[in-house]
Amino acid sequence: MEQRRFSGKGHWYHETQSNHSQTDVLPLVPEAAYVDDRFLLDLALPEEIVAGCERWLVPARALCHQLFPLNVAVSRLRTLSAYDRLSTALTVAQACGVQRLCNHYAALLAPLPGPDSSRESNRRLAQITQYARQLASSPDVIDDKAQQQLDEVGLTTYDIVLISQIIGFTGFQARVVAAFQALLGHPVRWLPGHHIQPHALISDTPKTPGEWESILPVVELRYASAQQLELLACCQAQPELEALTPVLCHEPALLALTGEILTGGIRSSANDASSVELAGAIALLNASPDRFSAAQFTPLIQSGLSEVQAINLLTWSAFNGWLDRLGIALGKGE
Repeated sequence: MEQRRFSGKGHWYHETQSNHSQTDVLPLVPEAAYVDDRFLLDLALPEEIVAGCERWLVPARALCHQLFPLNVAVSRLRTLSAYDRLSTALTVAQACGVQRLCNHYAALLAPLPGPDSSRESNRRLAQITQYARQLASSPDVIDDKAQQQLDEVGLTTYDIVLISQIIGFTGFQARVVAAFQALLGHPVRWLPGHHIQPHALISDTPKTPGEWESILPVVELRYASAQQLELLACCQAQPELEALTPVLCHEPALLALTGEILTGGIRSSANDASSVELAGAIALLNASPDRFSAAQFTPLIQSGLSEVQAINLLTWSAFNGWLDRLGIALGKGE
């Protein structure tokens, strides 16, 4: 939804904070738009940490550019503008409460022209915003009605796949940024009024069981491009992506990069450790990334994990949260 601004353009405010007073409005930080690393937002990390995470960081960075190009040509089948995409990302960032990420997406969104003021456009953006907020923070409230409402405001199959990826990825990004900030010992900065969502707890294993089926048409082999056929073969060989691949393949470039993150070393980290400290850290990171700090990260190192191992384990959990939300958004299961 279009940002509401107070005192000129010096502040950003989004519908996810509509129940807060004007004193809760946070300042717009224009320089947050200009970062070299659009995934980690120019966090000053030790070179050995970056090198240890490089295999999944490269596709994650590439996904930022795929999902959020600043110029988007819309069409009848792909109707999501650059404004729609960044507005959705800001909604998710605010739901997660990671201020660095909120600043970034708010700064990217601020100069873009919003939709026209027609009732249809307002209803469409309001529905997208509500859906993004619910899927990001309270995924268990998403039901057939919520999914149907996206169709009612004109979103196509391609749009729904894309917006689901944006919501899942931005939540993943928020948790990874929070984990790296905790490694660096940054103090937590809670957004005004933000609290742990009662429905935000996502398990550390993706929920795409055999009974799961897509609510959207899947890519049919007889119409698939060469790239789609290749992805159908390789991504369905990954247990975590097996069920989701036929529908995610509508956007093959996004699926390819998602698969690269999965095979970039985070999955193997899942066997590196099992401890009370790790379970507690994952639970808080999943539920409320804005409150994740060195108080949760340091015990992981004290338990014998290296910093890279700890980051990869937390990244694996965040990735599973992304897959969980894709499963909820795009299908139904028994």
